[in-house]
Parts: sequence; structure tokens; C-alpha cells
Amino acid sequence: MVDSFPRRSARTQRFALGAPRNITVADDGSGVAFLRSPAGDNPSNDLWYLDVVSGQEHMLVDASILLEPDAKLPAAERTRRERAREGASGIVRYVADASLKHFVFALNGQLFRSEHNGTTSAIDCAAGAFDPRFNTDSTLVAYVADGALRITGGNGDRELLGDRDPDVTWGLAEFIAAEEMRRSRGFWWSPSGDKLAVCRVDNRPVDQWNLADPTEPKSPTRTVRYPSAGTKNALVDLVIIDLEGNRIPIKWQRDEFEYLADVSWRTTNELLVTVQTRDQKTMACLAVDVADGAVSEVARFSDDHWIDIVAGVPAWVGEHLVMILDDETSRRFTVDGTPVTAADQQITGVVSVRDDHVIATVATKPSERSIARIDLDGTMTPLFDSAGVISAVSGGDTFVTIERSLSFSGTKTTVHTDSGPHTIISNAADPQLATNITLLELGDHKMPAALVLPTNHRVGDKLPVLLDPYGGPHAQRVLASRDGYLTSQWFADQGFAVLIIDGRGTSAKGGKWERAVWQSLGHATVSDQADGLAAAGQLFPYLDLNRVAIRGWSFGGYLAALAVCLRPDTFHAAIAGAPVTDWALYDTHYTERYMGHPHTSPESYRSEAVTTWADQLDRPLLLIHGLADDNVVAAHTLQLSRALLAAGKPHEVLPLPGVSHMTPQEEVAENLLLHQLDFLRRSLPDSTLG
Repeated sequence: MVDSFPRRSARTQRFALGAPRNITVADDGSGVAFLRSPAGDNPSNDLWYLDVVSGQEHMLVDASILLEPDAKLPAAERTRRERAREGASGIVRYVADASLKHFVFALNGQLFRSEHNGTTSAIDCAAGAFDPRFNTDSTLVAYVADGALRITGGNGDRELLGDRDPDVTWGLAEFIAAEEMRRSRGFWWSPSGDKLAVCRVDNRPVDQWNLADPTEPKSPTRTVRYPSAGTKNALVDLVIIDLEGNRIPIKWQRDEFEYLADVSWRTTNELLVTVQTRDQKTMACLAVDVADGAVSEVARFSDDHWIDIVAGVPAWVGEHLVMILDDETSRRFTVDGTPVTAADQQITGVVSVRDDHVIATVATKPSERSIARIDLDGTMTPLFDSAGVISAVSGGDTFVTIERSLSFSGTKTTVHTDSGPHTIISNAADPQLATNITLLELGDHKMPAALVLPTNHRVGDKLPVLLDPYGGPHAQRVLASRDGYLTSQWFADQGFAVLIIDGRGTSAKGGKWERAVWQSLGHATVSDQADGLAAAGQLFPYLDLNRVAIRGWSFGGYLAALAVCLRPDTFHAAIAGAPVTDWALYDTHYTERYMGHPHTSPESYRSEAVTTWADQLDRPLLLIHGLADDNVVAAHTLQLSRALLAAGKPHEVLPLPGVSHMTPQEEVAENLLLHQLDFLRRSLPDSTLG
């Protein structure tokens, strides 16, 4: 018997297991390291190496040999994985030296060192070790355990920096940095390997929230520090410390620049530190003299709404500071503050920074990505084009591209060298699901959209519509990648026309497009979904606009719940998973970027909260929430349910005990899809759905 699609999708973590990941290329381009699990239903990753000359792969580390059967992940590592949405096991992260001769990684709180010849040995370390990183010559490893930064190697294992207070940590990224700022680390070795820049995080000013498991009343309440909008953030300091323990504090204008966005070593003697104001309208680049900690401002960038953090920049290219900034119609590459790329180009990310140029990802259209070289004068040279979505990793003259497309499932990972290409083997499972996807532009805003129809659909047969958006800032669902539509296709094959719309606020269409949701996170996005649906109805008369449902998770859940309250004329049922129902309950950095501070914009917070509009619900609504969610806490759904009950509005609530924001459990993920299908069939009854 063949398992159902929901079961196969859950077991394979949406068909991601078994594909090569965490790819690193040697600085001289001679080799490629990567992680891969042995099968598409096996979550445990092993460490592999590919020789560029021969194209041969060999396993460096078999994680199953090293794993202790009953060992548990350290709490800090579990938290890091939740922030990174990491659902795999085995080796999920490693660090290598520049030549890919030495590797270090953590497994369930124990550190291991592996060599290029395949030998692997445990490293002396404290219990609960994670985030190990080599110094330059790979003789020492710095890591974090129990909130302290430690050093192992040479003369044994020792604590370098630590406090006895559990709310004060060294070498860790705070919640906001890891969840919203794309900074998952809290220490950086100097190029000379004898100093480190280290974050000290004081969480004591942050409000304490208490999360309980109602299914286990004897279990103690879990207390977390959660910085909700308008409240205090953690205090983040930065110090330089040498191996003898001598410290030099780095003092910037923290009253003005509350957020530490990035740290990098320019030379052994100078740091580049990027900081951001609380309202995120200003970002500054600071040069730090390592000798005495003196700080000087190198550049400052401002925007009327917000400055985006783009991984890899700001960065020095020779003596020039390069950055990626938005204008009204594009995202442009800048050199020393001057835009040098064309006003119609969307530079979406950085692959690598070289001596005189940058390798970047470019959105040739909102749904596609390519790789290009960008010189300091703005000259752009395409390197790898794709009709789908392509990303890359590079070292020397060697590039590894990871390509996704509508024409095939999974990823194609190719090593490009002067001697020719090599394909890295993927063990990912075949979804065994035919797709019927059409990419569109809808409405006056030319919103990117995808229409997913049953594979056996006959033109003219009326179909109820299921909107399946994320819809929130910076995210895109409408990409030329088949695997992004597999769950939507499964719903379509149950008798729906599934419509996915990336409205204003999503990526790759310029600053004006993204900033259209400023202080209108809900109303603007709901309006775009409704307008896009109407435009699709004009193009495809077989869409039954009298039977329309909307489903989503996280921001998509918020969008679904608000849509069915604000526009019951358009949306006739909604499924809201882990929805943000009141922005005052969500974190500072994300919320205040788009909504402003609640003290200065109280009306925006009121108008954009689903709870405000609870008394308008007249359609079926299913609320789903993991009770262990520490990102969008279950209070969001429970407070909305309370408001709906007070208003006399029937609705359904599905609590998920022990489930976080990721819903990684196989049984939960499978049955969650089946339950949603049952709800849709009950809420939009018709013979074609059952």
C-alpha cells in the first residue's frame, strides 16, 4: 500500500530530507563539504566531501556511529534550532577551516573534530556544548555551554567569559537577533586567531512570559524572556577579549542604536560593526579599533519607513563599503553610499564578497533568481541563469549552484569548475505528485500569483477556490519552484482551485511595493488577496467565487483570520494556523518595523488586530495553535477565541499539545492536513469535494 501524500510529506519533512545542504567550498575551490542524510525519510545528516578534480564524493562522518541512543539536545541548541526552523537531526551544522581540512561540530552537547582523512574524535568540552568554531589555524575551538563562552584545545578546556546569572549569556545571539535579524551567532574569531569579539546579552530587562503544557499539569511552567512590541529588549554589549582574558569593551551610542545587527573582522586590527536604531529607520556602520575599542562612524543609512538587514552587507570591498538598499522601484547595489546598479534591478542577496567585486543573487522577475557578478562600477555579468530559483556558494573559481524549478521536483546541486560540472547526489524522496501550476500577474498591482488546478481538471468545470497565501513582508510563495506548491497541489486534487497571491509587502518588487503595508499589515494584505481573487475570477470563469476559503500559517494564519472577519462577502471560510491576532503580543523588531511603536501608533495596533474585528465573524473559522510555540505564543489564538465567544461567534479551535511553531512531528503534520481538508469539506459543502 502506498502511503498518502500527507504521510509522505510529513515523513520526509516536505521532501527536504536527503538533499545536500549546508554546502561549503574551500577558499581555493579544491573541495566541497556538505551535509546529507542517507534517505528521503531519514532526518539524520552525515558530513560529506566532494573532491573537485575527480568529482568523487566520500563520507567524512557517519553521525549514527557517534550518536548516543538516549542523549538529549542541550536546551540552548533546541532553542537555536527552533529559531532556524531546523527539523533534521544528526549533524545539522558544522564549521570548517578555509581549506576544508578540519571540521568541528556538536552532537547532543558533545563536540567532535573530524579531519579530511576521515578520522573523527571527541573534543574535551563542558556538558551541553554547541556552536563550536575554529580559530584561524584550527588549533583552538571556541564554543558556548551553559551561557558561557569557552575555549578548548592546547591546554585543555576552560571558561573564557561567563556570568553566574542564567539571564546573562556570553557568545549567544539573543532571541530578536536569531528570530528576526538573521544573526544566529554571538562570537567571532579574529583573523590572527588570538582574539575574539563576543556578545554579552543581558536578558533581565525583558519581560518574563510563562508557557505551560496543559496536558501535563504536574510539569513545571516554562519561563521565557519575550520582548513584545513596545517593551524592553535585551541589553547587548560587545567586547574584544584575548586568550589571556584581557577585555576591551566596545562602546557605541546604544541609546540611539539599540540593535546589534552584524559583526565582522575587516583586519586583525579593525572590526566592522553594524547597528540599528529601535525604529529601524537608521543603520550605521562603525569601525572599531581593536587596540583600544575606539569607535568611529563609517556610514549611515536612513529610510522614512525602515532599513532592511541583508545578509552579507555592509561589507568592505577593498577600500569601498558596499551595501544593498531599496529605492521606490528596486533594490540596488551601492558603493560608498552611491547606487551603481540600474533602477530596474532587484539585488536580493550576497553569495560572496571578493577583492574587487561581489557575487549576488538577482531577481530577474519576482518569481525567478539568477547569479551575477557585480563590479564596483555597477557592471553586472550574469554567471548562472535559471528559469527557476537558483542560489549559490563559492570559493576560488568553484561555484556550487542549487537550483529549483517548475519543471522538476527537489533541487539540482551542481559543482561548476574549470574542468566541467559535477552533480552532487540527492537522496530526497520523489513526491510522486503531478502538478498543474500556472504563474500569473493579477490586478492593477500586477501581483505575482500561482493558480494550482487539479491534475485532471477539465476546463469549464466549476471549482471552489482555496487561497493559500503567506502574504507577509519579505516572504514569497510565488516562486518558480515546483516543491513550493506540493501541498497546494494536494488540496487542488481534492477538488479545489488553489490560488496563491503575493500582494504588496512581499519581496522582489522594490521599496514602494514592500512599504505599502506600513501600519496596514492586515488591511492592505487582505485587500490585495480580495482584489487578486476578483481578477483571477475575471480570467478564469470556472472559479466559483461563491465558494471561497483561505488558509495560512503564522502571518498567513493572521491574514486568513482577518480576511474572513473583514470580508465575509469574499471569503466564506478560513483556517488560521498559529495566527498573530494582536500585534502587541508579537516581538519588538518585526512588529515595530512595520507598525511603529505601540505608544506612538496605538490606533494602528488596534485596527490591524484580528481581535478588534471578532464581532464581525459570520463565516466558519478554524483556529490551530501549537501550545509549545514560543514565537507566536498560543495566547494569540486563545485571546481571539475569547473575543469571538464574547461576541457570540461560533468557531473551532484545534490545540496542538507539545507542538511548536514548526509542527515537526510526523503524525501531527499528516493529520493536520487531513483535519483541514475535513473542515473545508464541511464549510464549503459540494459533491465535488467529497
